[in-house]
Amino acid sequence: MTSLQGASKKKGVALLAILLAFALLAASCSQDSDTTEDTTATTVAADTGTAEETTAPAPAPFNGTEPVKIAVVQNSGAGDYFQQWTNGAKQQADALGIEYTWYDAQADNAKQATDMETAIGTGVAGIVVDHGQTDTMCPLINDALEAGIFVVIYDIAIQECAPGAVQTQQSDASLADLTLGQMYEDIGGDENVGYVNILGIAPLDRRHVVWEEYTAESPWAQQFFVGEFTNSVATDNAQLVDAALKANPDIRAIFAPYDELTKGTVSAINDNGLSETVWAYGIDISNADIEVMTAEGSPWKATATTDPNAIGAAVMRTMILELAGQQVDRLVDFPGVLVTQDFLVSNEIKNMVDLRAAMPELNLSAVQSADWIPSIEF
Repeated sequence: MTSLQGASKKKGVALLAILLAFALLAASCSQDSDTTEDTTATTVAADTGTAEETTAPAPAPFNGTEPVKIAVVQNSGAGDYFQQWTNGAKQQADALGIEYTWYDAQADNAKQATDMETAIGTGVAGIVVDHGQTDTMCPLINDALEAGIFVVIYDIAIQECAPGAVQTQQSDASLADLTLGQMYEDIGGDENVGYVNILGIAPLDRRHVVWEEYTAESPWAQQFFVGEFTNSVATDNAQLVDAALKANPDIRAIFAPYDELTKGTVSAINDNGLSETVWAYGIDISNADIEVMTAEGSPWKATATTDPNAIGAAVMRTMILELAGQQVDRLVDFPGVLVTQDFLVSNEIKNMVDLRAAMPELNLSAVQSADWIPSIEF
């Protein structure tokens, strides 16, 4: 009986050792196959899109056995706009089996420059640059182009200093025009107004041009202009707007053309008890923005926007077309739509899923695509 127990125990130990070795081998294989690297620690809110089937075979370099390697050099800010943009770009890359390394400087221009230098040194086939300062990034973008790396940028003004790269952007002039047109319709012309913006950032500069046109052509009287870019944009700018409102309580409306600026503006308006008399107008939208706009008594009346998920995917498709030699235009504009508070409330829209269903024009799956690219529909 004792010898049988000993033999059984030895077999059990041996079996356990075999199972452990197999588990370690499986884990090792799993790590080897997961070659996509993400250097950020940000958790991206899941917003899963549907990959459409392709109708044609992929051209080079996407028809080989080795994955195409790219880098994304991002300079994100606060809020879930960047999370959604990142989500869309990653899903599009994953759908075509692209291997990417993701860098995010998170409002640190010096770090983005270092990230770009690192990305160039890795010898990737392409680099997507998302946001950043023109003066900082243009020389590095040219360094990448000279190294034979394809570059697609989003929301940096580089056409004059780096014409070899593809520039993509929201149609910022039309977005500003949509919002300001609604603001003019709501409050009329002969009113005191406030302005919250940050200059030196390409999309905000383009929106600023439209603001200047409106204030020059209408009888609006601008009473203040505040704004700063930090890693806590909404919180920090709420303090600036709060001080501006205390000094200028007779404001009728405030234009804040970036949703984090708008949220900070709304917070300041509410804190000063002015939500019935001072209204806010912004640009961009997200789940959090919808919640703010539809809150009882919210002063945020309208925003012009694209779907950040769809934009991120479309920028990634632009890189895919560039790598395949099929990207012709050096400047790509993505159209936007106007979303009013009344529309959100009357259609009982609670989140981006509801908004996409109510406004199918937000879907950009056919923009910057081809029959061999599995585009993503959110």
